[in-house]
Amino acid sequence: NLARELSNEPGNVLTPREFADPASTLATSAGLAVEVLDENAIAALGMGLLLGVARGSEQPPRLVVLRHEPKQAATGVVLGLVGKGITFDTGGISIKPSENMDRMKDDMSGGAAVLGAMAAISRLGAPVRCIGIIPATENMPGGRAMKPGDILTSAEGKTVEVLNTDAEGRLILGDGLWYARTLGATLTGACVVALGKTTSGLFGRPDACVEHVRRASDRAGDRSWPLPIFDDYRDLLKRDIADFTNTGGRAGRAIRAALFIREFAGDLPWVHMDIAGTAWAEEVKPYQPKGATGVGVRTLAELALGADSWGKLK
Repeated sequence: NLARELSNEPGNVLTPREFADPASTLATSAGLAVEVLDENAIAALGMGLLLGVARGSEQPPRLVVLRHEPKQAATGVVLGLVGKGITFDTGGISIKPSENMDRMKDDMSGGAAVLGAMAAISRLGAPVRCIGIIPATENMPGGRAMKPGDILTSAEGKTVEVLNTDAEGRLILGDGLWYARTLGATLTGACVVALGKTTSGLFGRPDACVEHVRRASDRAGDRSWPLPIFDDYRDLLKRDIADFTNTGGRAGRAIRAALFIREFAGDLPWVHMDIAGTAWAEEVKPYQPKGATGVGVRTLAELALGADSWGKLK
């Protein structure tokens, strides 16, 4: 319900700073350790992808860091949850059509899912160390906004040529995944954008890890289904003047988004959960209201509660 509430908030109310405030309050009340990094701290970390997306907005970005560190925790496993926190997405210079753009207030649903899940994980006493990372920013077409053709440098040092500024979610997740790794995550999940209306897409490696998440989502009531990641799709991300690009046309967009995210997962097992289609319900159903669905919260909490089995998948 908290994730639904946040995702339903209009963009002029829930700015990146205003997202960070309730996140801190909730995290503290749930027993989580919380840290909020402002634009200066983000710049000090060299997060050029997050800062690149944030450039066009007058609202400064934030990076919310949540930690669940139980005394009796599974050994050798740290579950990293990284959620997209675009509090409003115009598409930037590659601006979206005006129809349904009002819905883009829900582009922080992945971040809301991580926040809700981390609170549940703490309150339920899940026996695993968890790190939640939520990069939060607007994507706006201001005078300083990133432009198609710009090259951004990630915190990891990889360069990205921006061909479409509306493919911004994977950019901020790239820096978020890197930071989760630096904080010690050994298993990583990314909550991001678009597939269908009732089923979330799953991508990742190894296959056993993806299947583990699929089963957890079934148990939790968040239906999901694996999609392939074929290496030849990566050729569409190749560029001559940067390490890779942030998009490659319309065909196979969801797969390319997952391949982009893979570039920042390092050698970790990881799963990308694609939720834009399932994050919003157009009509009332017996099990959910119209509007934001809060998808992903139950799945991520279910994963943490099954921490003992994670060690076998590494």
